[in-house]
Amino acid sequence: MSAASPPRHWAQVDEVTFIAGIRFLLWLFRTVGRLPFMICLYPAVCFYYLTNPRARTASREYFARLRRKPVSARTVFRHFMSFADSILDSLLVWSHAPNAIHIERHNQHVLTDRLAEGRGGLIITAHVGNASLCRALSTARTDLKLNVFAHTKHAEAFNRLLEELNPESAVSLMQVTELSAETAIRISERVSQGEFVVIAGDRVPLSIDPRTVMADFLGERAPFPVGPYVLASVLRCPAYLLFCMKQGEDYHVYYELFREEIHLPRRGREAALTELAEAYAKRVAHYCRLEPLQWFNFYDFWAAPQPVVTDASR
Repeated sequence: MSAASPPRHWAQVDEVTFIAGIRFLLWLFRTVGRLPFMICLYPAVCFYYLTNPRARTASREYFARLRRKPVSARTVFRHFMSFADSILDSLLVWSHAPNAIHIERHNQHVLTDRLAEGRGGLIITAHVGNASLCRALSTARTDLKLNVFAHTKHAEAFNRLLEELNPESAVSLMQVTELSAETAIRISERVSQGEFVVIAGDRVPLSIDPRTVMADFLGERAPFPVGPYVLASVLRCPAYLLFCMKQGEDYHVYYELFREEIHLPRRGREAALTELAEAYAKRVAHYCRLEPLQWFNFYDFWAAPQPVVTDASR
């Protein structure tokens, strides 16, 4: 990116998932069905593609690192269409559309065994595959309660929308700009009661001084937040990875035990955090290679994190 166009924090990038747009997309699907919906969506994605040079650049840079060869405009456009398709699928699951989505689960026992013991844990996700669909897994099990960390000002409005679509959902969105002692205590209580905390491990939180470490990702160093690992060490609970990938017409959810427990030593703390971020980045890269079009970070992911001061009440 040029010096005249400095990288922005991911939270400053306008995505098509704003609340009014989500309501419109769901109404459109319910009115015309999936195929006409995708046809109608095509010009909208074209407009987004043409008017968002930063997102186009971010997509090209991602594929250049992933494939090590020039990237076509067609690939970038397909990337945007994949993102739009994932939004629709999320809405279908949340709104209980009959037989809309088929989900295959792999290695689910690593989580359900813990749940059967009445104990909770930490789930680390990423913006590869359908992270939003991961949150809807609680609809299949009434005893699975999820507390999802959200770093955006839209969290409360999105939470209300999900409650409208699925009043029985056991998912709670928690708007968090940084982990305070009060928040940690509240989360610890929920985990001790058998609930799970869900946090993305690939986005730097909104902060005037974001805490990150550099880890190799697709052949180049990128900043990763340390929050998930610090939180796991505070909670003294297992940390899991969860990826939800669309393969063909079906979704496949992959559960992985990341660490049974995370200890961060006083000496060598930075090295321990870097090791954890490296291990996480390798798994994210694995799923990027599995389904290249399902990487949904449309900003300069490899740029140094930019301090951001925001009004969380907005």
